[in-house]
Amino acid sequence: MKLDSAVILAAGVGTRMQRSDDSTTLTRLQATVADSGVKTLIPFGRPFLDYTLGALADVGFKRVCLVVSPHQDELATYCRRLETRRLRLELAVQAEPRGTADAVLASEPVVGTEAQFAVLNGDNYYSPEALRSLQSLDEPGLVAFDRAGLLLRRQSNLDRERMARFAVVQADSDGRLIRLLEKPDMAIYDALPEPVLVSMNCWRFSPTIFRACERVSESQRGELELTSAVQVAIDSLGEAFKVLASSAQVLDLSERGDVATVWRYRRGTEVDL
Repeated sequence: MKLDSAVILAAGVGTRMQRSDDSTTLTRLQATVADSGVKTLIPFGRPFLDYTLGALADVGFKRVCLVVSPHQDELATYCRRLETRRLRLELAVQAEPRGTADAVLASEPVVGTEAQFAVLNGDNYYSPEALRSLQSLDEPGLVAFDRAGLLLRRQSNLDRERMARFAVVQADSDGRLIRLLEKPDMAIYDALPEPVLVSMNCWRFSPTIFRACERVSESQRGELELTSAVQVAIDSLGEAFKVLASSAQVLDLSERGDVATVWRYRRGTEVDL
């Protein structure tokens, strides 16, 4: 079943990006956008968002729902004015910053409840190879990225400390997701046997995830987490998720120090929307 629709989670306030960093140099425009926290609009010749959209179009996606906050006027205006040939870009508004599960739920009126769809982070660039992996699934699942592979500089701009922010994927012998282990203690994290797979929110969901998002309780951080919704879907709604291991490239745009690295990888990339 080919995926036509993708949801990009872009409603975050960008707190880490707003922090000053004397060790990195940004252009005046990059610094202005970084100050706003709207990471998807940081320019690399074109806004970061355009490279994500171009990769989605390259592997056959036709519709993209961008989840934004009601305060991101510049992002909403940019999306409404963006001319696209291969994609239909639509907006969904997350009324309050209540977490990633709430953000996914906000996309339901746009995505609908008839077909499967992808969910991606707005501050990550997933290579076409990773997105093709989502297309290759014929059931709900996720692309789980090999930790050792991501630590290779040609595959990502992630270091060991930042890798520990991402949930560890635990699967059974049939390659079905059992649970996502959020931010384990570093001693436990370092002792995990290779290969260690991590989730960077590269998902293929059925509409069942919307019902799971409605059922989640607030985490210790006071948010409705997508990882919790996935666990509800597994434990209470009978949903199974296929885990597809990958060593494909992922770039993370969370902090000002990421801008130079992302620019090095994306420089000269042609974008066709």
